[in-house]
Amino acid sequence: MNVKCLLAALLLWLPFAQADDLSAWRDSAAKHAIVQWVQGATLSGGSAFIPENQRYVVFDNDGTLWPEAPLTFQLQFALDEVKRLAPSHPQWQQDPLVQAVLADDKAALLKAGKKGLMHLLELTHANMTTDEFTQRVQQWVDTQRHSRFGCRYDALGYQPMRQLLDYLRKNGFKTWIVSGGGIDFMRVLAEKMYGIPAENVIGSFSLAEFSLSDNGTQLRKTMNGAFYDDEAAKPVAIHLFMGHRPVAAFGNSDGDVPMLQYTSSNPNAKTFGLLVHHTDAQREYAYDAHPPASGKLVSGLTLAPRYGWTIVDMQRDWLNVFDPTLCKPE
Repeated sequence: MNVKCLLAALLLWLPFAQADDLSAWRDSAAKHAIVQWVQGATLSGGSAFIPENQRYVVFDNDGTLWPEAPLTFQLQFALDEVKRLAPSHPQWQQDPLVQAVLADDKAALLKAGKKGLMHLLELTHANMTTDEFTQRVQQWVDTQRHSRFGCRYDALGYQPMRQLLDYLRKNGFKTWIVSGGGIDFMRVLAEKMYGIPAENVIGSFSLAEFSLSDNGTQLRKTMNGAFYDDEAAKPVAIHLFMGHRPVAAFGNSDGDVPMLQYTSSNPNAKTFGLLVHHTDAQREYAYDAHPPASGKLVSGLTLAPRYGWTIVDMQRDWLNVFDPTLCKPE
């Protein structure tokens, strides 16, 4: 075989060799779009080449990297914490929202809305040190199981998306989480589940208070200055914490649309956008306009053709949803 034929064969083989890094993906248009974009972005001298120091990519978390149904993991943690702590807080007996949690009254919890959610977060996420909060989250992860799948919560990262994160990092991309979830909550899990270090996690937060203690110094969690990292706040948070406009963005809901729009308008790169569409009621959940808790996806589906975003059909495009060696769903 002459040199030209060898090079041609290599170029034909390369996409399939790289695609093996995405073995939990079916050989569909979505997978091809990912591989084609990464190859273009990493081909030195090519028209779509992106220098390595500009390869910042951002991922939503709830519904994009792990499930958000029937409740987000953090909300389930808050509910479980209320139940665990209630016996040692007799004053909570007069709190109607706490009583709704103890009675598993989902209708009352939904009716309480955002105000009720903030109250639950105040009860379970504030008035403790950051170290104590981390310990509480880790204890919850170690002891609780998902109500449907029966697995540890840290075993429920989507296998195709975990492979995608590894694939991007292998090709010189810097991966970040940009999510409406709490920054302190996600940081407990992000490195183990996704290989994303704490400093690359952007999420909702409130201001902690610094103080001196008998043992040195500490940060105490409060509800002051709360910042909710969703919708239009996501590009703001990306600028504030990351300082770079991403070249790729991955989400699953209308709350991620501003982040994808911000990324798609990057003037210095051929960008990539992707939305995970939950279509698999058998292996996970199926929803878009009417999610069980969060993750409404309507405008994202409408805008995707205009911006050239890839839509991942979970049922059609993923061979596995979860890693079967970590969690085998019912």
